[in-house]
Amino acid sequence: MNIFIGNMIRDITKENLKDVFKQFGSVETVTILIDRIDGEWKAFGFIEMPNQDEALKAIESMDGKELLGKNLIVHETRYSTDDRRNVTRRGGRRQLDEPEES
Repeated sequence: MNIFIGNMIRDITKENLKDVFKQFGSVETVTILIDRIDGEWKAFGFIEMPNQDEALKAIESMDGKELLGKNLIVHETRYSTDDRRNVTRRGGRRQLDEPEES
């Protein structure tokens, strides 16, 4: 399960997050977002936990909990229904790569 972690302090590291979340079970990956263009640190990241029961326990336990001086926002990652990878620009208008049937 992919878990969103928000409202993180700038000084947090992947190791900090992994140490905190591995108390609930196995942690596959930890990602902290950095803006590709300006290198600016983002206040959120993601943790992948392969076992759903362990992930749900981590979410329940860590949402709103203080870590390094800030209360975390923790929930299952929500995916947008507007998948921008399948969108192209033509003539100033966004259109799906596949034409709609009439």
